Order: sequence, then C-alpha cells, then structure tokens
Amino acid sequence: MRSLRNTMRDEFFDVWKKACTADDGKSALAGSLGDLLSWRPSDVNTDVFSESPYNEVGRRSASQPTCERDDIIIVSARFRSGSTLLWNLFRNIPGFVSYYEPFNERRWFDPNARGERVDSTHRKVADYWAEYDGMADLGDVFDEAWNEQELYMSEGAWNPRMKSYMEQLVERADGRPVLQFNRLDFRLPWARRTFPNAKLVHLYRHPRDQWTSNLQKIERFAPDGKMSNFAEVDGFYLLNWARDLKYHFPFLEEKTIEHPYQLHYFLWKLSYVYGRSWSDVSVGFEELTTNPERALFHLFDTCSIDESHIESLLPLIEPPPFGKWKKYAADAWFKRHEEHCEDVLASFFATQKSESRAEPIDRPRKEVSSL
Repeated sequence: MRSLRNTMRDEFFDVWKKACTADDGKSALAGSLGDLLSWRPSDVNTDVFSESPYNEVGRRSASQPTCERDDIIIVSARFRSGSTLLWNLFRNIPGFVSYYEPFNERRWFDPNARGERVDSTHRKVADYWAEYDGMADLGDVFDEAWNEQELYMSEGAWNPRMKSYMEQLVERADGRPVLQFNRLDFRLPWARRTFPNAKLVHLYRHPRDQWTSNLQKIERFAPDGKMSNFAEVDGFYLLNWARDLKYHFPFLEEKTIEHPYQLHYFLWKLSYVYGRSWSDVSVGFEELTTNPERALFHLFDTCSIDESHIESLLPLIEPPPFGKWKKYAADAWFKRHEEHCEDVLASFFATQKSESRAEPIDRPRKEVSSL
C-alpha cells in the first residue's frame, strides 16, 4: 500500500506541475494566490531586529550592503526606445562602467553564448559585452526566466537571486556602475525598495515611432492585420510580455485585443506610468536626440555627474528619422486604438484605486520631455 501511495503521489504531482506551467493552470494559481507570494510582513517593529537580549548572539554586519550604495544608476526603458544610445553615452563617460541589458538572453558574460552580432541600427556601438569580460561565473546566478517570467514585481517581491546578480555587477565595476535594462519597467517598485539609494532613470519614446521601430520594416505587418498572425513578426517579445503580465493586467489578454498596436500601446503606457511613478528622472528620447545639451544637463544634475563631460558625448548622438508612423497608418487610425486603450486603462485603475488604501508615492523627481 505504501508503494502504491508513493506511486500515485508522484504521478499526481507530475501532472500538477505540468498543469501549473500551462496557461489555464497559471490563471487558476494567480486568481487563488493573489498577492500572497509577494507579501512581506508589516505588522512588526523592524527596529527590534537590531536588538538582542543576549550579547554573545551574532548581529547584522556593520558594513554597508552593496544594495544600499548611493553611486548606482539604474536605467529602465522599453525596447526600441533609444536605450542603447543612453547606455553608450554612460559607457563613454570616464570613470563609469555601463552594463548593457544585464538580463539579456545572450548572456553577455558568456563568450560561448553571446556571439558577435551587433544591431546595425545601434549607431557607434562596436560591442555590447566588453564590461562583462572575465565574469563567466555569473552564469551561476543568472536566470534566463527573468526574460519572460515575473515581469511584474511589487515592492514586496522577494528575489534574492536577481538581487545578488545585480549586486555582483555593481561590486565588480571598476568605476561608477550603470545598469541599463529593457526588462525592468514593471519591476521598478522592487528595484526602488531593493536599491533604495540608487538613481533610477526612465527613458521613453513616442509610442507610434516605437511601434514602427519594433516592426523594423512597416510592411511586415499591415494596419488591418490580425492578432493571430502577429507572432511571426513579433521580434521584441510583445506577446511573451502580455502572456506573463495579463495576470496582473487582465486587459492584456490576446483574445480581447483587436490589433497588436493596442497591445503595444497598453505596455507602452503602463511602462511610462511605472517609470514616471518610480524613477528619479524621466527622459524623452526625442529631447535626448534633438536637444541633447538640455536633456543631458538635467540627467547629469539628477545623477550628480560632472556636466563638463556633456560636450564630448554630443558626437555620439545622431537623431533618427521621426514620424515614420505616418507611412504606416493615418493619425485617425492610431488615435482610435489609443483612445480605446486609454478608456480601458482609466476604468481599470479607477477600480484599483477604489480598492486600495495605498498612499501615492511622494518622491522629488525631474522630467526631460519634448512632449
């Protein structure tokens, strides 16, 4: 009987594990667990943790944790928003070490995995990985699941492995560390709590130009195209992001989306809102490329960077063509989809606000925008 019970138990949990990886299984778990997994206790006096009634018992180390350093800069941006340009600007400031997309699946620290390919649209960039040389051991803490799972992380989220990976990059930087992410938008609440003294920089771009840049060639997907045909041209993980985030933002469900541009706009606007809410400074890509002196002055002022470096960085900036979206569809086409998305977002967040007692964030911040 014991052998039979163990066999049945193993078979049950094998089926259960497979069910939990399926979309329906995740949906059921998300509905039942809610925020339980990201919960942290708030009903104790944390000051008591520094106390001990016994002198011989060990205490917390007196040294400053890496995550509490105040020289860290964290950049968060969407794909095709000019994030490579901003990373390259930081890379060319003396005394700075700028890490490109630390969560990227090409594993920049691994010479056998990263390859040699450089996107031709990334002007004046010869490689992405020089800062990672000699760090192959980071593979022990790196997790490729970060690319498409748990893309939303609340303040209370607990991910010591991700924290350790980022801390190791900071510790190994021979200079002031900059970490440039394209997969941190909805993890900014976690990043702010985990790295409380870091400067968070948010970069954004016009959603219509960003959409055509995502397509790379506008003829790849027509304005009357169907969601069912989008996967073959989805080069920047739009569907993957929606499938993971829909458990937090149910309006991202593909079956309810008329056109992929709506999905793009939902994620663009959510990213903008999270960036504006949690960052120290927001930078518009258009302003960065057409009025770089002003944009960099405000950025450097926020991040306490010597403004004398600005002049030497200007030759790295080449404005791309703006308004390419006009060749894709008419203004009315874009507005129709955008207004629909805005109505959905207004309804969703109005409901969320009425259900929450959380106080709004009050953090001094700056914006560098051309909008």
